[in-house]
Amino acid sequence: MKLTRLMSLASAVATLALATGAAYAQQVTGTLGAPGATTTIDGRQLPAPDPSFGGTITNDALSSKPWWAPRIVPPKGAPNILLVITDDAGFGVPSTFGGVIPTPTMDRVAANGLRYNNVHSTALCSPTRAALITGRNHHSVGFGVISEQSTGFPGYNSIIPEDKATIGRILRDNGYATSWFGKDHNTPAFAASSIGPFDKWPTGMGFEYFYGFVGGDANQWQPNLFRNTTQIYPFEGKPGWNLVTGMADDAIDYLTRLNQTAPDKPFFMKYAPGATHAPHHPTKEWVEKISAMNLFDQGWNKLREQIFENQKKLGVIPQDTQLEPWPSSILKNWDDLKPEDQKLFIRQAEIYAAYAAYSDHEIGRVVQAIEDMGKLDNTLVIYINGDNGTSAEGGPLGTPNAVAFFNGINEMPTDVQMKWYDVWGTEQTYNHMSAGWSWAFDTPFSWFKQNASRLGGVGQNMAVSWPARITDKGGLREQFMHVIDVVPTLLEVTGIPAPDMVDGIKQAPIEGTSFAYTFDKVNAKAPTRHKTQYFEMFGQWALYNDGWLLSTKVNRAPWEAFGTANPDPLNNQVLQLYDLSKDFSQSQDVAAENPDKVKAMKDLFLAEAKKYQVFPMDASVAARIVAPRPNITAGRTEFTYTHPMTGLPQGDSPSLLNSSYTITADIDAPQGDAEGMILTSGGRFAGYGFYLLKGKPVFLWNLVDLKRVKWQGPDALTAGKHMLEFDFQYDGLGIGTLAFNNMSGVGRSGTGTLKVDGKVVDTQKMEHTLPMILQWDEAFDVGSDTLTGVNDADYSPPFALTAKLNKLTIKVDRPTLSEDDIKKLEDAQAVAVDGSPIHHMQPAPQ
Repeated sequence: MKLTRLMSLASAVATLALATGAAYAQQVTGTLGAPGATTTIDGRQLPAPDPSFGGTITNDALSSKPWWAPRIVPPKGAPNILLVITDDAGFGVPSTFGGVIPTPTMDRVAANGLRYNNVHSTALCSPTRAALITGRNHHSVGFGVISEQSTGFPGYNSIIPEDKATIGRILRDNGYATSWFGKDHNTPAFAASSIGPFDKWPTGMGFEYFYGFVGGDANQWQPNLFRNTTQIYPFEGKPGWNLVTGMADDAIDYLTRLNQTAPDKPFFMKYAPGATHAPHHPTKEWVEKISAMNLFDQGWNKLREQIFENQKKLGVIPQDTQLEPWPSSILKNWDDLKPEDQKLFIRQAEIYAAYAAYSDHEIGRVVQAIEDMGKLDNTLVIYINGDNGTSAEGGPLGTPNAVAFFNGINEMPTDVQMKWYDVWGTEQTYNHMSAGWSWAFDTPFSWFKQNASRLGGVGQNMAVSWPARITDKGGLREQFMHVIDVVPTLLEVTGIPAPDMVDGIKQAPIEGTSFAYTFDKVNAKAPTRHKTQYFEMFGQWALYNDGWLLSTKVNRAPWEAFGTANPDPLNNQVLQLYDLSKDFSQSQDVAAENPDKVKAMKDLFLAEAKKYQVFPMDASVAARIVAPRPNITAGRTEFTYTHPMTGLPQGDSPSLLNSSYTITADIDAPQGDAEGMILTSGGRFAGYGFYLLKGKPVFLWNLVDLKRVKWQGPDALTAGKHMLEFDFQYDGLGIGTLAFNNMSGVGRSGTGTLKVDGKVVDTQKMEHTLPMILQWDEAFDVGSDTLTGVNDADYSPPFALTAKLNKLTIKVDRPTLSEDDIKKLEDAQAVAVDGSPIHHMQPAPQ
């Protein structure tokens, strides 16, 4: 931030008086013009205009008077802010709200402040986080879905507009030190490469310091980690290093440096650990602690009942709350499972719980560091449990590899999964748990992450402390809130107004409602000020209005992501109605008794949806993963590399999926056996590699760590120049079939041919190819391999190429549909990724 940015006092008074009808009280310390002077600004225009020079200038310096613009500071008493949001955690996860998983840090915040039991998300990661940092609804800021599924519509393009500045930008320009730790899921997937643009990275959105990963999740043992915009590898040479601890270490170091350098400067820290999003990667110490507690031995039915009773005892849910019956039609009752299933599922839950407890512990280290600095009294801590409900993307059986789920393998048999039982949660897995646990962890609600029409998808909880202001320690607040309410709350408590202009662009209104009024004990039972809120995700939608909730009946479980989508998600729905003032858990549908209310609320939803850019509504899930986007490869079919390069993310690298392609490497082999990676994309859990192994050329496809298809030359290369080529001819119609709500064009077979100096040395047919994604947190690398390798049996990264790479060329031939293809698709039955017909996805209302 430029220190010279300051609006003159007269201009500031006039501007604020016109805007608010009240005089702006500028706060100045020291003498204006002196090097140590500080001032507040009215904050309506950011950055603040340069002030007029207040000194005097003559022909010589001796008779002139210098004048320094005062340093901009927040209003006196403005608190430090620690904003914590965890990942994929439902209402019943933390012990603070009746869960069995110990979360002493959240307990501490709640005991020292307030608990909130009526907080809401958007049902998905990126959207909730975009709403959280902007104070606007997720469609308003381009995040109708996660960035990896963005489409070319204003509500879905994953680009936060310039007229909706983040809280980081507002607080930074008003004198705060701003930082962001952990997950960044709000940088467009097509703008995440090392060449930028960086305007939508945290550092470009007002956060002066960033330490974290870009994307939906990360391997916590070997993450795609960045400091600001530079990729770093702090785990190299450090077995057992884990991002959960590494992130806390870096946050504490940052706060310590800030405290030692500018102790009076308030901070705003967004702290967003990867936990408990898959992969669930706790340390061995935490796994042993949780396993010894035997929390899950009685199964998920008993767990749900236990959490429910705990919640009533704590008083965090009404005593008359009811539980819906267990959904035995989609998830088996625990006692109906085989012993081997139960053994596996208990292990899955223990790893998840260890991850949650471990993360809470590390958050506690950050809170303790603030206290050790003597700053906790005037620090507002907001600890939000979950950016959506617990994830069921592991499917009914869980998985050792979540990348498999996103490629259509959503029910991996138990006997296959047991191969990873002893290493579950280690670097050997990208693991997720059974949805049975997810249902229990969302108690007292039903359904999961993605299900925006159910409180199991959007119902969160929160603990807030601010010792200098909140005196009702341990109190409960039950007012309806949404994550868009956080920004206006922060602006109110800091005394900083929402800006009218940022970088010369007029700002759109904040859409949330401050909940700062709830900090006062006198307002403990005050009426909710947030009266109306829409919800929408993947064509499932709901509307809250004055205690009533209109919602669509769930027509797709989260693991059913690969079928034909509901073509009319606005109208092709069964509508349900709930009176949440009497029915906390959304369990008593009263739509049949209130048809006029249903109609009125649907009309109101329609108005809200139009207002906030929800249309065009889209119920597709997997199809949007492979939708074209404006990345740096868009419109290109040929790519050339002449120099080693690493770290190009999946969203900005050439995609070979569902296409024919030819990869040609012009190399000079040294004397002796050449080794190393020529080209790779992905890693241990899905991807491909073109490399030299003991002098022999190899091309390998890693099919979600379940199968590897390998082409290899029979002989080691002689010293000198060689031309290596891998050609793949794809048999399918490609992603064009998705436009017809049909998955038949993706994941099909193809034939690969490996050539050395024009001679065919190996040919094989792949019966199935990856339809959707490679491992998204691994990069496209040339000349070496970062993070994990595609085949541990052959090599360990970085596996640098010992041959000289003269030129690497990739040519991609993407299928196009013929007129006959189009006619057949128009008449075809819906087909899933595996080629089977679809009969059950998203039915019409019954």
